[in-house]
Amino acid sequence: MKMNPLGHTGLKVSQLCLGSMTWGSQNTEAEGHSQIDRALERGVNFIDTAEMYPVTPKTARTQGRSEEMIGTWLARTGRREDVILASKISGPGMDYIRGGAAITAETIPEAIEGSLRRMQTDHIDLYQLHWPNRGSYMFRQNWQYDPSGQDTAKVLDNIAATLEALAAEIARGTIRHVGLSNESAWGTAQFLRLAEAQGGPRIASIQNEYSLLCRLYDTDLAEMTAHEQVGLLAYSPLAAGLLSGKYQGGAVPGGSRMSIIGDLGGRATDRAFAAVQAYLDIAARHGLDPSQMALAWTLTRPFLTSTIFGATTLEQLDVALGAAEVTLSREVMDEIDATHRAHPMPY
Repeated sequence: MKMNPLGHTGLKVSQLCLGSMTWGSQNTEAEGHSQIDRALERGVNFIDTAEMYPVTPKTARTQGRSEEMIGTWLARTGRREDVILASKISGPGMDYIRGGAAITAETIPEAIEGSLRRMQTDHIDLYQLHWPNRGSYMFRQNWQYDPSGQDTAKVLDNIAATLEALAAEIARGTIRHVGLSNESAWGTAQFLRLAEAQGGPRIASIQNEYSLLCRLYDTDLAEMTAHEQVGLLAYSPLAAGLLSGKYQGGAVPGGSRMSIIGDLGGRATDRAFAAVQAYLDIAARHGLDPSQMALAWTLTRPFLTSTIFGATTLEQLDVALGAAEVTLSREVMDEIDATHRAHPMPY
């Protein structure tokens, strides 16, 4: 498994990262543990979670179970030094998490303590802000995104205070490095600028959605990565399972994400199914597994630090892990580029 630098941290993370957002809803504790064991056997050293997980579906009753399953695996195996753990503090709007409070200097310590307790560890290697307080154009909000009402001074004051709180946690030893998620190029640039100005922690990564169907990262954020070495942690690289082809023709397999969240978070559109078919046709012409082709493509991107994938079965996990061994030909890459031009922004 290829290892990539995690920003300026000095850490090396596997190019594939094991996601955990189904553990505690679609997956039992035993299944989550088996996934970790298998992923580590295949060279993965990076696990991503969040205090709000699982999200299939999101409920107050299951909140935190994904972290708890990681904690029981760590307690059982004692392999804390073998994994780089990434977790996230929820942004505003989750009513059952701190009453829906925003990310502030006051909420950060409480959130970190909760994650440490659930994961039965004394530190988190990469601590991420799940989404910005001011909102985000991610989650299909890009179509009507309007930042003109933001109060710039308040946004910058919050970023400065957040960085101070994160610096205090690093000094306390509860977290090692910090990252962003569902962020913009401007937001990332402000975190970098203010961190340098006040001696705060430097942003190591940005976790945004990225796949053959969602390529918002390709322009300004790609340029930011090139100059600032804040690499992408790509989530939903299979577009919530669409790119596997399992939902084509109206199919909804039992126990699948679509059986729980019917529109896949706004991704299941007519245009998306047409785009998926075009990518499935490329895979078929070249004898490739479509999931592996989609994952392997993300690994070719120059701004990619790690691709976060999830699985509900060990069979799905093995397919995903196999993407690390797939090399896409120039012909396949050219066909993918042409398909992207024909099917831009399908959701």
